[in-house]
Parts: sequence; C-alpha cells; structure tokens
Amino acid sequence: MISPASILGSQSPQLKALPPLSLYVHIPWCLKKCPYCDFNSHEIRGESTQVSEKAYVAALIQDLELALADVWGRRLCSVFFGGGTPSLFSAQAIDTILTAVRTLLPLEHFAEVTLEANPGTFEAQKFADFRKAGINRLSIGIQSFNPQHLHALGRVHDDQEAHRAVEIALKNFDNINLDLMYALPEQTLEEAQADIKTACAFGVTHISAYHLTLEPNTLFHRFPPKLPEDEQAAAMQDMIEQTTASHQYRNYETSAFTQSGKESRHNMNYWLFGDYIGIGAGAHSKISFADKIVRQMRYKQPKEYLAKAQAGESLIQTRHELTAEDRGFEFMMNALRLNGGFDALLFHERTGLPITAVQKQLDEAEQRGLLVHDHHRIKPTVLGRRFLNDLLQIFLPEKTI
Repeated sequence: MISPASILGSQSPQLKALPPLSLYVHIPWCLKKCPYCDFNSHEIRGESTQVSEKAYVAALIQDLELALADVWGRRLCSVFFGGGTPSLFSAQAIDTILTAVRTLLPLEHFAEVTLEANPGTFEAQKFADFRKAGINRLSIGIQSFNPQHLHALGRVHDDQEAHRAVEIALKNFDNINLDLMYALPEQTLEEAQADIKTACAFGVTHISAYHLTLEPNTLFHRFPPKLPEDEQAAAMQDMIEQTTASHQYRNYETSAFTQSGKESRHNMNYWLFGDYIGIGAGAHSKISFADKIVRQMRYKQPKEYLAKAQAGESLIQTRHELTAEDRGFEFMMNALRLNGGFDALLFHERTGLPITAVQKQLDEAEQRGLLVHDHHRIKPTVLGRRFLNDLLQIFLPEKTI
C-alpha cells in the first residue's frame, strides 16, 4: 500500500493556510458518574463547588494564556463548554471565562458558543444568566424521556425534569441540541420511537442520537446490561432517520440531525480537520503550523491539573507531532463521518498531502461499495455509513515491524 511518507520522501508536508480555530473548555465535575460514561468526569462528592469553581476558572484562564504562543493572531470560530456537567458552574464563572477568552483570543462575528447542560441542574434564572454571559447554543443531555430508561442509565434527572429543562431552554435560547441515546437496556423499538418523536415535537434546531456502546473502564463494561440485538438496534437507527426526516431534520453526520443551517459549527470544525485548543483537565488540542500539526493533552486528574496551575507549571502532559500517515488517517476518520462527505481539495488544504497519498485506499473503498469519489467530492455510500468502522479501517496506517 502506498504511504504518504513514500510519496513525500523526506519532505515535511506544508500547509499553505491554517484551518479555522475552535476552543474547547472542559469542566470535569458531575453530580454523579453515569455507568456508561467513559469521559474524563468526576463526581463532586461533597467538595465545596465554590472553592473548586474559583480555583478551576483561574486555572482555565492561565491555561489559555499559556496556549496563546501557539495560536497568536488567530480568531476563534466557536467555543464549546463540555464535561462533565458545565451547567454545574455558575453563570458568573462562565461569564468570567468568556470575558477572558474575548480578551485573549477574539471571536469571529456570530461565533457559536455552546454549553452542555444536564436537566438535573436546570434553574430558569441561571439559564437566563448563561444567555446574558454569551452562551448562544445549549446542548442538553436528555438521553431519554422514559423514566425507566433514565433510571437504568443512572441519570440524576427524571422524565418530568427532562421536559421542564427543554421548556426552560426554549424560553432563553433559539439554538438548542438535544442528546438522545438508543439501543438502551431492554428498550423496544416503540420506546425508542417515542423518545425521538418527543424530541422532534419540541422543534429544537438540532438532535443528536447516539447508539449506546459499552466502553472500556465503565461500570456497564464490567457489568453489561442486556442490550437490544444488533438487528433491533439497526431497526432503531432506520426509524430515527425516517422520523427525523419526516420532521424536516437533515441527517448530516452519523449521529447528528439538523434543521436547515443549524449544523453544529464546533463539531463541523472537528469533522473537517480544523484546529482546536482544549483547556481544562484532560482536554485535547490539535494545532496546525505551516510545517507541522501538533496534538496535546492536558493533565487528566483535576487535582493534578489544579496543582500544576497553582505552581505555575506547564499544564500539557503529552505532546506529539502527527506523521504524514497520521494526517491522512485522522482526516478521513473525521471527514467520512459526514454523510455529504467533503470537497476533495480540502484534503490537501488541511493535511498538506496530495490526494494521491490515499488514492489506493480510496479505490479499495469504492470497489467495496463503501465510498464514492471523483475529482470534486468524496463521500461515504449508504453502505459505508452503515459500516463506518470497516470504511475507516481501510485508511489505517500500516504498522512497520
């Protein structure tokens, strides 16, 4: 198989222009750790959230200040507060962070600023204050509107709180995403349909519907619940696609459904191999330079992250440059999640590699019916979307012994 490195020889791939830049802010605390969650999140466990909040906000701002040298002069196209449960923090804390962001790295006009929220943390005034602080998009972790399934998933909210959360959000925000999950323990097709119909009926701008998977290092992985069979889960996926389409939502990414023009700009930047600074415990960054692309990860444990910040030390635990092979694979791993695919010229623009670097893989994927491509556009077929892992595996770099 032809590799990008063999095409380029010893020459380092060069980028003629830098991609858009986003900011991800990780807030790692939750009221309770869900049994399916493998994110870097930690239960509060009685610690003073005010003390933790104040110290953590200071560390985040320091983290961003230290990152400036790598992105000086660039503007942010989006900001995303993820977790954990960012809505546990006060509106004042979010306002303090965003004020620092605007001071250090200017935002593009009408930049998307998203806050993830848990229905168990909703207070009407608090969310009105989030809007005043500069949050213009809300992403609510509903997961299900069914009380039995919420209990099985270990969620801290019930179905009534889920409905109330969406109603409060609709009064304060006009750009809202609802996160749902399907193929839940003991879930029937009819129950999955009730969830997606309820979400659509609210008329929110965006819906994400994720297949529940048993991730390593989770309680569900150690003690697996009984999940629907693969055939039934596939039927749920088909039903979700049909139901959202009937409510004028477009399925633009594997798990994402949007009203016209309301795609997640932050996630689109990820999927099209854009750059992002990740600040906060365990946050990841991808930063492009003319002659290299660098990935970084912050210290993962909140206590260690805070201790490093307070000692004035570097908050970056790991840093590595992407090889030419890594660039090609990572671009495809992200961009092929998009149902409409990507412009063929974007591959060279974002990786510095000619499209011929992956030509053999593209041809193999097309021969297997997983992808279609021409000189203008590359996109997965319906079969490729259904068997996305098989499609992506074709682009995996070969391991040398």
